[in-house]
Amino acid sequence: MLYLLLLSYTAVFTGELLGDKLLYTLSALAARYRLPPIFCGVALAFMGKMLAAVILGGFVAHLPGKIVALLSAATFFTMALALSVKDVHGIRDSAPSVPAVRVSLVSFSVVFFSEWGDIGQITAATLAARYQMPLVIWLGGTLAMMTKGILAMTVGVALGSRVSQEILRYCGVCLLFGLGLLSLISVVLQR
Repeated sequence: MLYLLLLSYTAVFTGELLGDKLLYTLSALAARYRLPPIFCGVALAFMGKMLAAVILGGFVAHLPGKIVALLSAATFFTMALALSVKDVHGIRDSAPSVPAVRVSLVSFSVVFFSEWGDIGQITAATLAARYQMPLVIWLGGTLAMMTKGILAMTVGVALGSRVSQEILRYCGVCLLFGLGLLSLISVVLQR
């Protein structure tokens, strides 16, 4: 059982680190907002995504790519718009002005709605279908995703303490808009 836990952790973590857009998204959030509400939001999203993966097994691997890409694009464009209209002066210092529940909800949404059918979820679904131990696979996959999230937030905090909020906001809007465009392009390229 420990072997399967380590296998699911390693497989999901390795797959998720290779060129995944979530690293950039979480870094951008962590550069702007307090970490506890971000962590709460993404932890719930990771748990939900891994739960869906182990329950649905191999079905997740066959989700329609166009629907996943369109949902991802809509999420990224919405986040880019929200970030572009926010006042950035003193966000970290005036944390009470941005309610923790709102930061958690944004963090949950950007992870939960844009990451369906990704390599980590497909890996967990495949392992669950093969080994028939969904709780162990869920735990390993969730821990891997949370490790990735912590790494991304660490990068974001480092950026937030060294780069002005105006530059971070501009870069974040451009990044989210670019990810939205890439998602739309992937819809066009799919047959």
